[in-house]
Amino acid sequence: MGRKKNRITVLRCLCSLALLGTIFVSAQQDPQFTQYMYNTMSVNPAYAGSQGHLTALLMHRSQWVGINGAPNTQVLAVDSPLENKIGVGGVLAHDALGPSSEIFVDGNVSYTIQLDSTNRQLSFGLKLGGRIFDVDFSKGLTENPDMAFQDNLKSKFFPTIGAGFYYHTKKGYLGFAVPNFFSQKHYDGEEQEIAAERLHYYWIGGTFMDITADVVLKPAFFVKWVPGAPMIADISASALIKETFTVGLAYRWDDSFSTLLGMQINPNLSAGYAYDLTSSNLASYTGGSHEIFLRYEFKSPQKQLQRPTF
Repeated sequence: MGRKKNRITVLRCLCSLALLGTIFVSAQQDPQFTQYMYNTMSVNPAYAGSQGHLTALLMHRSQWVGINGAPNTQVLAVDSPLENKIGVGGVLAHDALGPSSEIFVDGNVSYTIQLDSTNRQLSFGLKLGGRIFDVDFSKGLTENPDMAFQDNLKSKFFPTIGAGFYYHTKKGYLGFAVPNFFSQKHYDGEEQEIAAERLHYYWIGGTFMDITADVVLKPAFFVKWVPGAPMIADISASALIKETFTVGLAYRWDDSFSTLLGMQINPNLSAGYAYDLTSSNLASYTGGSHEIFLRYEFKSPQKQLQRPTF
């Protein structure tokens, strides 16, 4: 019985080590989301205020369920337009990975240029904030814990500055952002150590296509690139049915297939769920990933009659 228990423990350790290594082979240093189209301000500050009304979002993601030390993320995002073409927003997020834990606190401001009378708009955004970073190797798996414990970090603060642009119309959107220009610390699961974070480059886009009077197709993409690592591409296609129900599929290159479900509960409140089926070498060790969100939009009575969008 003792040998069997030890084998199970060793297997779990190996799985966790493989997990942490896979994360950084695939260039994931920032939190990852499948329903990125509803959480755009977390990756692009120029999105702030673009919906034309106050909006609040809550999102939770449990990644690679069943593997010890897998990423676990929560997000609260609030944004609103102001006068003089200014938009503002804030993001509070928590991300746990292995022995590390990070709290993100970001403030975003955007300025929008009206390009023509057909509601084509180009927004520029700036992000100012910081991260509170904790690493306690006693909570993780290391090959040499005696040395690793000397590198623990307790509530280390790192400032962040990011920028982006966001082009949007009634039929679609396209954006680019660098979420942080500073080189900071992160937990490197492949090397099992604290290492310097590299610049991230994000491209995001989507469109809305009327298929019938009751069905709107909403394809979208999200591309993430970190110098020195493979590019990550997320593509999705969802259908909005009778302006109430959303169903869709998504694919993350060399990583997972996803199912997307959503519902417009009332003109102001919407909810969504995503399930990721892992297609990488972790598929045998995890039950997949789960992600949920709630979004409340403080719309005026006139805007409540408009079609729900991202």
